[in-house]
Amino acid sequence: MGKVIFESSSYRTYGELPAVGSHAPDVNLVDTRLRNVNFSDWNGKRKILNVMLSIDTDVCARSIVELDRLAEQQEELVLLAVSCDLPFAHQRFAREHELASTTGLSAIRHAGFGENYGVQITEGPLAGMFAPALVVIDENNTVVHTECVEELSREPDYPAAFRALGIELAN
Repeated sequence: MGKVIFESSSYRTYGELPAVGSHAPDVNLVDTRLRNVNFSDWNGKRKILNVMLSIDTDVCARSIVELDRLAEQQEELVLLAVSCDLPFAHQRFAREHELASTTGLSAIRHAGFGENYGVQITEGPLAGMFAPALVVIDENNTVVHTECVEELSREPDYPAAFRALGIELAN
């Protein structure tokens, strides 16, 4: 069981992130066009799942924008921003920030993502939302890197996520 720290208090999450080396649990989520999607939509592509509380929090917004910027030149890489936000909010955010590489995905229609990925916050004021995390998945849907961001005011380690895919970021 994981945990997150919000306003100096610790709250539990359901389960654990998928183990490195394991097959990534398939996802059923909703894209900004209100279509159901899953990993088969990105067969053969490397994926970074940027799981977050909400695109409308400062730290999560910075995370999406920074990952999108870092991934601009990576054609075989898909960035998937996953939250409980409505697809319309993802669409608005992408438009406002001119995202080039990120696909916004909502968990509103399909229960189970938070449990399958060990990010569902189970108690406290954020119960039902997702703990911020990065899950990096190779083209064969094998998990190659995970990071749960326990302290909600902190951003994830972007270079580590890209290194797991063999990509070195320029300074």
